Amino acid sequence: MNNLNCLDALCARFPTAFVWGVASSAFQIEGAAAADGKGPSIWDEFCRRQGVIVDGSDGEIACDHYNRLESDLDLIAALGIRAYRFSISWPRIQPTGSGAINESGLDFYNRLVDQLLQRDIEPFATLYHWDLPAALQREHNGWADRNTAYRFAEYAAIVAKRLGDRVRSFATHNEPWVTATIGHEFGHFAPGVKDRAVATQVSHNCLLSHGLASQAIRSARSNADVGIVVNLSPVSSATQSPADRLQASREDGLLVRWYLDALLRREYPADVLEYLGTDAPKTHAGDAQLIAQPLDFLGVNYYHPIVSTVARPFSPARDGAAVTDMGWEVAPAQFTEMLLRLDREYELPPLFITENGAAYRDTLIEGGIQDEDRRAYIESHVCAVADAIERGVDVRGYFVWSLLDNFEWASGYTKRFGIYYVDYATQARILKRSGIWYKNLAAAFNRTHAGASSLPTTP
Repeated sequence: MNNLNCLDALCARFPTAFVWGVASSAFQIEGAAAADGKGPSIWDEFCRRQGVIVDGSDGEIACDHYNRLESDLDLIAALGIRAYRFSISWPRIQPTGSGAINESGLDFYNRLVDQLLQRDIEPFATLYHWDLPAALQREHNGWADRNTAYRFAEYAAIVAKRLGDRVRSFATHNEPWVTATIGHEFGHFAPGVKDRAVATQVSHNCLLSHGLASQAIRSARSNADVGIVVNLSPVSSATQSPADRLQASREDGLLVRWYLDALLRREYPADVLEYLGTDAPKTHAGDAQLIAQPLDFLGVNYYHPIVSTVARPFSPARDGAAVTDMGWEVAPAQFTEMLLRLDREYELPPLFITENGAAYRDTLIEGGIQDEDRRAYIESHVCAVADAIERGVDVRGYFVWSLLDNFEWASGYTKRFGIYYVDYATQARILKRSGIWYKNLAAAFNRTHAGASSLPTTP
């Protein structure tokens, strides 16, 4: 069977309305950090700290997407992809996180949405991808303060009113576990706090803000699809020792069950609350109902499994396993099993795989990037999604992370996830072999489902 036939056979395993997309986030690609009235974010300030970013870089320019909007959207159109997941910069809309709207910033996203639709690309907007307005952190303690949840709902209403006539899908948060745990317990990401009690309070306030924002979006646009994006990994114990098995259960509770139980069952898992003890979040009566707003979709970001030991909590790989340039284990079969577990244990809304991809070291050879490792990673994980669908999981779409190489948070520009290579010195973009494969996948899907709409459907 030749390559085209293989792609046709793969695409035939997906439903007609399945969505193929690419993803990015505002801080990682936009640059223009202080342009047109934008306020600073916690990441702008975090990057100024000595030693927190591996290469000492920042997001001041990033991929200069703010100034290269139309040509970057042409890159998506050239792939034949019909969906783009992007995030909106809160400090670009409200420079201090509350109060007056920065019309210039909002105009950028108006143009982004209009330009996507002109190219027949469906916009999928995420309201928060970690770039909290710095003023809320400096003056009001950021997500550790319950009031930030109410400011977030006000911001969500602004965006929904202005963009909701053309954007149907809104995700409130991207990976609240990262906001809470990586940013407020481990301190590796902005704002760089290291306090477990603060982190658990942040997790609750983020979830509360999701519920409040969901209500605000639906009040502004009753026909909007509203969801949230969570990062999930299957957690296993590296050994059969009682201590390691207990550690794995706790990590699964903190990463998976904490968020899904709150969103889908109106409660936090009792064993995790007991483990947290006095570090458990302070809640108000009615919070559980606010958090568990109806979900039109659940976004799942998957990159790797977790192998737990007491000595190495949240380890991203088994010893000797094949890993990406991030040190993350390549495990597509565990991706399938995780999706099956979610379907088995929860009453789920439709799922979208909102991020999946891999960082590898790219070498430019004769004007091209032969990134076979990344191409193989994406193909194997697309097949893993197909396996889950065939076993009954309702997955409606898949978004590659990421469209472009970009600022990779604490790793700076040292890690590349893009299917387009970015030469940061010249800002040239070059389609990698993985991108060519994904383009061919989109073409094969259109062939095998000729004449049918590829836009998402929701109940």
